[in-house]
Amino acid sequence: MCALALADHATTAPSLSAEPELFLQTVPRTLVHRAAVSEVLLTGIREGGTDTFLVGAQWPRGHSYYGSVGNRWHDPMLLAETIRQAVLLISHQKMGIPLDYHFLSHATSYEVDPSEVLMADRPADVLLVATLTHIKRRGATVAGFDVTVECHRDGRLLGRGHMSMTCVPGTTYRRLRGARAEARAARPAAPVVAPESVGRNDESDVVLTLTPQDGAWALVADPGHPVLFDHPVDHVPGMVVLEGARQAALATLNNTWGVATGCAVTFERFVEFDSPCLVTVGAVEPGPDGEQVVPVDFAQGGSTAASASVAVQTGP
Repeated sequence: MCALALADHATTAPSLSAEPELFLQTVPRTLVHRAAVSEVLLTGIREGGTDTFLVGAQWPRGHSYYGSVGNRWHDPMLLAETIRQAVLLISHQKMGIPLDYHFLSHATSYEVDPSEVLMADRPADVLLVATLTHIKRRGATVAGFDVTVECHRDGRLLGRGHMSMTCVPGTTYRRLRGARAEARAARPAAPVVAPESVGRNDESDVVLTLTPQDGAWALVADPGHPVLFDHPVDHVPGMVVLEGARQAALATLNNTWGVATGCAVTFERFVEFDSPCLVTVGAVEPGPDGEQVVPVDFAQGGSTAASASVAVQTGP
């Protein structure tokens, strides 16, 4: 995983100016599974060809959680959240998947060119070209698909991403989850790591606590957090796992304001609330463009629940 070499894409990227209707207003929050309108990043969608969709998004200059990195870059994690919301919007608005369905993510990833996520004097209008593959159906209803995304800003390729997911009816999900369908997170009992060690200013934004094991943390999150827990859920949200991977990478590299230019996560199963999730890192390897790549493992109940790889470039 590395920063993208995008110069050859500059002349072929879609033009935002040709799609102004995609950036007029946010889409309904229910279509991206958000309770707070302020957390909706998407602004429009239209079909762009067979199983391809153009999705508009706007990245604010001052997001309450995914704020600027070093007062210079948009937080690349915004791309991960944008892809998550785009998958939901496509599912409901274009694929006809009912709103009461649940979405199970098997893998998600993003990578960005840091030179294309620099802050400007206005919010960033971002155009996603999302292409669906491996579409599965259960009768007449879509039961899952993979999506590959190319993300453009001002006619230049900003980054790419991918997500693989399955969707199931609410009744099937409740049967799958059993008693855990009503599980809720408890507030962290142990103190979190120092915010400045993981690129955060506030303890409430930290998702790692110290453990007796050297080089290992426990994954935690405050269920009262207005972004990470925008609405009640019965397991640790995927975006919390991504954030845990980023924070573990920054702590390992002692690179407080490093830019997480890429992150890929594979989910083996749900990360549950009812037992500790141990976060450990493997050997750091150099990437081809000067970034450092950190493997991160999330273990629960004696086996891996998720595994990640985070690419970090030196921040200011």
